[in-house]
Amino acid sequence: MLKLTHPLSIALMAGGLAAAASFVFSAFAENSPASIADNQNLKTAIFAGGCFWCVESDFDKLDGVLETVSGYTGGATTNPTYKTHTKQGHLEAVKVVYDSSKVEYGELVDYFIRHIDPTDDGGQFCDRGNSYRTAVFVDDAGERAEAEAQFETINRAGILPAPIVTRVLDETTFYDAETYHQNYYQKNPARYKLYRVGCGRDKRVAEVWSGEGES
Repeated sequence: MLKLTHPLSIALMAGGLAAAASFVFSAFAENSPASIADNQNLKTAIFAGGCFWCVESDFDKLDGVLETVSGYTGGATTNPTYKTHTKQGHLEAVKVVYDSSKVEYGELVDYFIRHIDPTDDGGQFCDRGNSYRTAVFVDDAGERAEAEAQFETINRAGILPAPIVTRVLDETTFYDAETYHQNYYQKNPARYKLYRVGCGRDKRVAEVWSGEGES
């Protein structure tokens, strides 16, 4: 066991631990519920990209995103659950809470579309059916124009194997999914990784967007 007896060594060690603790605390405080609520640049966006576990995981990596929430939206009924949302016409979706001073809405759309297969209208990857279809839910005319303009630009560039079929829909009520679905990739990392790899998500995304480097 290492013994620290010299005063300078002890001081350096204490200083290092204090700095590390300060960094961790600062990172936590920045995304704490209180700091999010007090953020004057707070905005939300809703995206459906197949399995909401995966969409959450992807968006949590983007700088400026403060929180992601898995849920259901787009159907004709209220209070859907995991067991009922499919029959009720809802899509699995994710509400993205972001700091608009750090990331713009257009950047979210661009990031989203490049992490899905926007040419598949029957679901996403191994998950099939309406509840796994892709969509951008817009809150106003500006958001609609932004999403549609990006899709048009990509289609004109011809970098995808087929036209984009991801829908641009008006926002409807978003219902939070059950607690066990929230941050699933963090709470169940082994099961999540097994699912994601087995479903072929990343492999297919790479294939679909491989033409971008050739354009």
